[in-house]
Amino acid sequence: MTATTPMVDIQGVHKFFGELHVLKGIDLQVQKGEVCVVLGPSGSGKSTLIRCINELEQISAGRLYVDGELMGLREVDGVLHRLSDKQIAKQRERVGMVFQRFNLFPHMTARENVMEAPRQVRGLGRAEAAQLADEQLARVGLSERADHYPSQLSGGQQQRVAIARALAMQPDLMLFDEPTSALDPELVGEVLAVMQELAASGMTMVVVTHEVGFAREVGDQVVFMDDGVIVERGAPRDVIDHPRQQRTADFFNKVL
Repeated sequence: MTATTPMVDIQGVHKFFGELHVLKGIDLQVQKGEVCVVLGPSGSGKSTLIRCINELEQISAGRLYVDGELMGLREVDGVLHRLSDKQIAKQRERVGMVFQRFNLFPHMTARENVMEAPRQVRGLGRAEAAQLADEQLARVGLSERADHYPSQLSGGQQQRVAIARALAMQPDLMLFDEPTSALDPELVGEVLAVMQELAASGMTMVVVTHEVGFAREVGDQVVFMDDGVIVERGAPRDVIDHPRQQRTADFFNKVL
């Protein structure tokens, strides 16, 4: 792939759940090293979009590429064929995902939670996986909590473990699906600080969030979605502070 190949290239993507048309022809590019923040009201399709990037949802039409690779499909003589589950799992290894709920294994320590995927998916030995886990826990500021179980951690600490777990697979792209919405307000800042540090390190990120301050400070591109379409996109100061569309302006007038 050339240096100009976008990390994420979404072309005419539609998603139906039965009769419900959730994504209505989405076109979006995210360049390497860019932080793209997706904002919008509940039910606008934000989380569905991010889940499609990581193949947790199968698109109904269109094409979706990560670093030039067609995701979930292969094209033979102009006809698209669905990849096998094993092939899709292999593609998914390159994409880290952090969810609203932490989904940590309660019977494993923080270190063991972070070790699990490198051991099971990449076949790392225990010592190597433990070293990798400790490096990632240090990265999110949790070295001293490595031997604690999830029940012994705050929500913010659990979410930081979840970020470390995603980073342990050394992904090319990180996806965040409302990573702070399940947290008490006083714990939000510690998670956003880790994400800000990740962005500063050059990680390509797509972040679905309601944190407008984060979008303004960290985002390279802000996308405003409503009713399954991208209403507006651009630099944070343009979309948030000087929107061109009335629907965008109405949204930010309510949340700011």
